[in-house]
Amino acid sequence: MYLRKIFDNVAQTESALLCSFYGRWVTSRICGGTVLLMACMLSSPIAFAEEEAAWPPIEIAGHSVAPGDTARFFVDLAGTMSGQSRMLDAFVVVTRGIRPGPTLCLTAGIHGDEVNGMEVAHRIYAGTSGSSLAGTLIAVPAVNMQGVRSGSRYLPDRRDLNRAFPGNPDGSLASRVAHYLYQGVIRHCDALIDLHTGSSSRTNLPQIRTDLEFPPALRLARSFGVGVVLHGLGPSGSLRRAVLEAGVPAVIYEAGEPLRFEEEEIRRGVEGVRNVMAELGLIEQAVELQPSEVYRKTSWVRAGDAIGVFLTARKPGDYVKKGDVLGTVSDPVSEEVATIVAPRDGRIIGMAVPQFVLPGYGLFHLGLDPELNGAAN
Repeated sequence: MYLRKIFDNVAQTESALLCSFYGRWVTSRICGGTVLLMACMLSSPIAFAEEEAAWPPIEIAGHSVAPGDTARFFVDLAGTMSGQSRMLDAFVVVTRGIRPGPTLCLTAGIHGDEVNGMEVAHRIYAGTSGSSLAGTLIAVPAVNMQGVRSGSRYLPDRRDLNRAFPGNPDGSLASRVAHYLYQGVIRHCDALIDLHTGSSSRTNLPQIRTDLEFPPALRLARSFGVGVVLHGLGPSGSLRRAVLEAGVPAVIYEAGEPLRFEEEEIRRGVEGVRNVMAELGLIEQAVELQPSEVYRKTSWVRAGDAIGVFLTARKPGDYVKKGDVLGTVSDPVSEEVATIVAPRDGRIIGMAVPQFVLPGYGLFHLGLDPELNGAAN
């Protein structure tokens, strides 16, 4: 494997430098596990010449992609037998660079109604050529194809695919889809970016979420450059958590609301992904690390006992002080109006869009006690 050989070259080269925290990192899977290697990707010209000569095609789900080529194909995510309906196939685009480098996986549409990420993925793979790439880009722009077709967050069995990873070939439909995606595609990744939006009737300020205690993941989060980073492994069964627990850096980009193509959120996503590609060495592009507000704690402001029409006085990204008015909930029957106030200082990183709400509904997601640049300082 490419990254294993790079490590061997570095280890055998007396002039190899120890990387600082901000140096390049690579991962290598050894004996079924994953070993994180914090190493400068520096080696002698001879070593690089040998590496390029040995840069082989990559095999993804039975498809071989040679250096410099791009392949587009469908992958069966349900383990169906020959001759059966293939309704859950996922479209995959693999671009193999002409030069050695890491493999970056880009996933979107795990929730079928979250379309911003699908367009981010599309613009990335459509604008990537193997002739200018060092490494491999694997894009799955619409993982939950049936959800995309129906405009639904869920799979046909009403399960959330992002609670089923790494999956089970003999489990529920969601577990099977997660298993075949993970084994057929994700296990090839040296890094992963998973693209999302807010859930139904909610919107998110553009943000990155990952485990900030894992230095390579923190590095990806900061290089993405959206300015807001949330700490966390992610829910049990999420793709992010499964990949992080396998020792591979993974981040998710959350931006905007479902069932809408929002140009600003898409544009920032494309810029962020390309920043990460440059940081990993897949493309040549200047990357200037952006100051980031890192939130290790968040809290939801809920409707309490109120019921009725929610109207907001704030927008994502606003900073609020304790006692500030955030919005109102008006009961059209009793004509009572409940005022929603901030229980403490924070920043709105996500919120409900105006709608009819019931008691206890989450209205505003606040980031609390930010750290500038987080643990990177």
